[in-house]
Parts: sequence; C-alpha cells; structure tokens
Amino acid sequence: MKRIFVLAAFAAALSLDVSNAYAQSGGVDKAVGGYSFEEAAKEAPGTKDFHSADGRLTFAIVTHTAGNGFFDPVYVGATVAGNLIGAKILLLGSESPTDDPAREIEILNQIVQDPTIDGLIMTTPQVGAYNDIVKAAEAKGIPVATTNSFDGTILNRSGIGHTGQDASAAAIAGEALVKCLADKGIEKGSIVLPSSTAMGNIEVNNRVTSAFNAIVKGLRDAGKLDAFKVDAGPENTGIDTNPNDPVNGIVTLFESRGDVVGAFAGNNVFTPALAKAVAQTGMTGKICAYGFDLGPAQQDAIKSGDLTGALGQQPFLQGFWPVMQLYLQIDRGIAAANLDTRAQLVTQETVGKVGKRFEN
Repeated sequence: MKRIFVLAAFAAALSLDVSNAYAQSGGVDKAVGGYSFEEAAKEAPGTKDFHSADGRLTFAIVTHTAGNGFFDPVYVGATVAGNLIGAKILLLGSESPTDDPAREIEILNQIVQDPTIDGLIMTTPQVGAYNDIVKAAEAKGIPVATTNSFDGTILNRSGIGHTGQDASAAAIAGEALVKCLADKGIEKGSIVLPSSTAMGNIEVNNRVTSAFNAIVKGLRDAGKLDAFKVDAGPENTGIDTNPNDPVNGIVTLFESRGDVVGAFAGNNVFTPALAKAVAQTGMTGKICAYGFDLGPAQQDAIKSGDLTGALGQQPFLQGFWPVMQLYLQIDRGIAAANLDTRAQLVTQETVGKVGKRFEN
C-alpha cells in the first residue's frame, strides 16, 4: 500500500513538471546575440542629455490652428507620450480658430532658436513653406517629425517621420454618403462638395477629391450615376466657397442648385458651416451631409441630425506617436517610421462614444 502511495505521488509530481514545461514552452529569456532583453530595454545613458545636455528631453509641437479645439486631443496625446518617457512637451500653435500657417511659421522660426529644444514636431498644411525650418533644425542637430497635414515635398521627406491620416480615407465618407442616399430612397439630385483652395491646404484638396471619386464610383457601381450631378468644382478639389463666410456660402450654394440631396465638407472650417447651412435651409434629416473631424461643433451637429456623419482622424495618435518617434530616433536611431491614423466614421448611433478619454 505504501509503495502504491509513493508511486502515485511520483506520478503526480511528474505530471505537474510536464504541465509546467508545456506552459512555458516557447518562452525566450535572451536574444540570439546573447544579451538580455531586460538590459536591452533600458534607455541609453546619454539620451536625456541629447542636444541641450540639460538632463531632460524637451520637444515642441506646433500646429496651424490651436483656436478651434481640433488639436486639443493632439496635445493630450503628446502630453501622455511625454509623461511616459519623462520628456517636457511644449504645446504651441496659432491662436486662430481657422487655418493660419503664417502664424505657425512665425512660431516655428522662434522655437527653432530655443537652445533647450531637443526635438520639433510640426503640422505642414502649406506645401513648400517649411524647408527653411527643417534646414535650421538640422543645422542645430534637432530632429524633426511632422504630423496631421502632409507635405510630400518637404526637405528630407524620406528621413522625416510623419503621423497623419492619408487623404484617401475621405473615401469612407463618400461611400457612406452613397449608402445614405440608398437608405433614404433618394433617386436623383445634386451632391455638392464645398471647399476653398485659397486656404492653401493641399491635404484638404486631396480629401475632397477622394470623397468625390468614391461618390462617383459608388453611384456608377449602383447604376445610378446619370441620375445625380456630383460637383466638386472644375478640379474636383471643391466648389469654391468663401472660407471667411462659409455658412452663407453653402446656403447660397444650396439655394442656387435647388435640388441638393448630398454634401461633403473636408475640414474643420467647412464641416460646422455645412451643418449650420443644413439647419438654416430646413434640410435636417432630408439630405445626406458628411464632414470631417469630431470637434464639439461636429458632435453637436451629428446629435441634432444636421450632419449625417463625420470622419475622425484619430488626432490623439497625431500627438502621441510623433513624440514617441522622436524619442526612438534619439534613443534607438529609428527614423521616419510613418503612422497612418486612417479614419473613424461617426454617426448619430455612435457619437455618444466619442471623446470619453479625450481621444477624438
């Protein structure tokens, strides 16, 4: 009997060892090169003394409009990233509620001279206007990252990381607009895409074009293109509308066409204006109106039905990732790791979930 108990205990212990071995199967304690991952994960000794040599990394993030709330979650994301790596983040930008690249460039020219700056993050809505900033930063040994708007011609583009939404994501709104028309049983009418190339934001121009192409494709695939007039202006970058008085401009556009059943606006200037125009003309719920960004005005308009939906470009990531990118470039030598933040379509059914943690 004693022998049986001993054998049973031995079998149980053996079973436990085998199960532990199976549970740990595939575990990796060290690199093939022989070093430990624990050691390799530590920050480099000289990272905190990069450039300014003051024992702390300081990054500046400069945007082209800090006055309308869109960039608030960008600044939140940058602050979260700074807290994670122990960096100081300077939150800067034009005070204007509308796009103001000239003021942004003025701020950039000042901040690039600051001896405490270890890294620079900037939006680049005006193509070709930032090369001197990049030259000045590189001459001082300050790494640069761009966020939000994309300038494909910027100096050393291939060596500069970018975080932002590719303009092609606007196709999501175009596809949603076509579906909305079908759901409402709308069989004909005008679809307008108001905008302004005078603002000099090529990213917005590309968004309008992408939305236009998606609308045309969707209607064509449904065999209904001939019944609709889709108008995004002569270059498909938007019907020229005064950015200084966008509401009246869109109201006039609606009234001049007389049969508007759908609309798309490509930025934070024209989207709230589109919602107000829809309300003023009594078209709430009657047309399919889509826009861009998820600021307070857009969220209120979606809740009221003045906007059918809007695309969020996940701006939290547009602040968080470039800070991490610069840190990795300084600490690990990892440069130009781009991030496409894509688009999040928000409608009346989902708008209540937006902004719970300042992420949109």
